[in-house]
Amino acid sequence: MRSGVRLGIDVGKVRIGVARSDLHGMLATPVETVPRGSGDLARIADIVREIEASEIVVGLPIALSGRDTPSTGDARDFAREIARTIALPVRLVDERLSTVSANSALRASGRNARNSRSVVDQVAAVIILQHALDFERSAGSPPGVVVDTTEGS
Repeated sequence: MRSGVRLGIDVGKVRIGVARSDLHGMLATPVETVPRGSGDLARIADIVREIEASEIVVGLPIALSGRDTPSTGDARDFAREIARTIALPVRLVDERLSTVSANSALRASGRNARNSRSVVDQVAAVIILQHALDFERSAGSPPGVVVDTTEGS
């Protein structure tokens, strides 16, 4: 298992959930929800510096069938922008059902959808990052694929 703090990102149309791992890559915890739009990349860059992240993991929304969804291209484009803005490796990992799992976890803890909108994005980011950490620990290799910054130019 590689050491170093990883930043997990759940890209949404309105909000971006952010999570982080510990230095040893064992546990993901929520950081914050960043509003999508002007200044979002700058805020993520600030968080990367604050936590001294070594890598960024971005959730890639894939349909249960394995096909792309309308949000897949948006997540790829956002991950590419992060990779171009921040000089760190950015990995795309399958995030199927992360938001569904986040909503279920929040409901189980007694929170309703209305008072959980910003928190659900953080929880989804935690689920995405924890899945990536668990995969790396069990497979012995980094999760997902590294973003190619030359694509989509």
